[in-house]
Amino acid sequence: GVGLGFGFLIALALQGLLRSFGIELPSTTNQLLPRTIIAAIAVGVVTTVVSSVVPAMRASRIPPVAAMRDTGPAEYEGSRRRVVVGSIVLAGGVAALLLGLFTVKGAAVVGLGAVVVFLGVAMLSPVFARPVSRALGAPLPKISGISGKLGRENAMRNPRRTASTAAALMIGLALIGFVSIFSASVKASAAAAIERTLRADYAIIPSSFSGSTGFSQDVAKQLRATSSFSSVVEFRQGVLGYKGSARLVMATDPAHVSEVEDLELPSGTLAKLAEGDVLVRKTTADSEKWRIGQDIPVVFSRTGKQQLHIVGIVKANVVQSDFLVSLATYDRNFVSQLDAVVLVKTNPGTSEAAARAAADVVGKRFPNVKVQNQAELRDTQAKQLNMILGLITALLGLALIIALFGIVNTLALSIFERTREIGLLRAVGMARRQVRAMVRWEAMLIAVFGAILGIAVGGLFGWAMVSALGPQGIDRLAIPAGQLIGYVVFAGVAGVIAALGPARRAAKLNVLEAITTE
Repeated sequence: GVGLGFGFLIALALQGLLRSFGIELPSTTNQLLPRTIIAAIAVGVVTTVVSSVVPAMRASRIPPVAAMRDTGPAEYEGSRRRVVVGSIVLAGGVAALLLGLFTVKGAAVVGLGAVVVFLGVAMLSPVFARPVSRALGAPLPKISGISGKLGRENAMRNPRRTASTAAALMIGLALIGFVSIFSASVKASAAAAIERTLRADYAIIPSSFSGSTGFSQDVAKQLRATSSFSSVVEFRQGVLGYKGSARLVMATDPAHVSEVEDLELPSGTLAKLAEGDVLVRKTTADSEKWRIGQDIPVVFSRTGKQQLHIVGIVKANVVQSDFLVSLATYDRNFVSQLDAVVLVKTNPGTSEAAARAAADVVGKRFPNVKVQNQAELRDTQAKQLNMILGLITALLGLALIIALFGIVNTLALSIFERTREIGLLRAVGMARRQVRAMVRWEAMLIAVFGAILGIAVGGLFGWAMVSALGPQGIDRLAIPAGQLIGYVVFAGVAGVIAALGPARRAAKLNVLEAITTE
């Protein structure tokens, strides 16, 4: 119930955040339906019960004589069975992930593969918890003396607890790392495509998301009326129907488009693009088993059911649509006659300043468009991707907050288990500040361990996604190293903050009462 209430408040906050960017999502007020309440309660109860099954089974196997022994948590040694089973699960998850991305191409298979990868990493993480904590904590004795040394040893003492505590943080940072790598790769691929293929000097594009449906053809007409430009080419986009699904179609002037942009099509392909003809992307043609010379049935908004004749199949093109048709075909079949983009090339005898001034004069007459050169166009695309990345990261950040609560709970239980041990440390002269530092160092090591695992898994997901989308134009794998390192540092700092409460409680323990604790 508490989680449901917080979720509703978060939904309100996110709606306000989206509105600040000019995005009305959803267009109506937020609704709390009865099925949502039932689902939240059911998921909460079922998840809690399922999570308790393994600990309950483990507790039931403890012999009664164990109560007579004065023993702490059992030392963990990475069993061969866990390594073998965990490796098999991880390999199966990676195989399912790659199968879903490259062969079957199914979202359900990809999702299943990702879940199994997480399970495999979670099973293997106790095996790595001790050596990784040892390596990460190596400088701590020199930095913080006995507090750093004990914090490191506590993180190494119970690898299962360290791994289970770091698991939630690992999942959250894996998703954030994946989004960061994928976003950086999309930006790098888009920038490379612009640099490689764009021959135009300026692009006229919608000024905001609200203008994404297009703008008047008068923009192109007025640009042609000036003497500053040698080529003015429009691009229009729309949606047609095929087998009940919506498909994106792009249109341009096949006779002049090569003057402003290299569509990376085989020689002579554009010359075949007459009215009623279509070029289709190879990935789409392969999935639909289309071939050159075939007629495909489609549905247009204006003319209804029509046939398009395939005159070419292309591996990839910068238009990034399933279909590419001529402007004549578009104008005949679509109700909307708006341009999506206009590309212009400057006359050889016109200076850059004069050409920009002429383009700006036309642009200012239409408030829903803006004029950009190649550098500005790259920056605009990067800003749009950064905005989307920021929204997604904010959502995934909620998972990190939940993970930090897990660190707090684990440290609190750990301190309860080690009450007598902490009392003995205080009795032999350990100061309160040293106890607090010990707990904080332990939390930092756990958080950084989870962050490193998460970034590694996110890197795997990012590589797989970029490799699978190579034919779609996302062909540059970019690793934002500084950003990923920042996430690891943030996780360490967040772990220290999460440990403030447990550390304060540990330092306040009464020495005599702690020593006599059984």
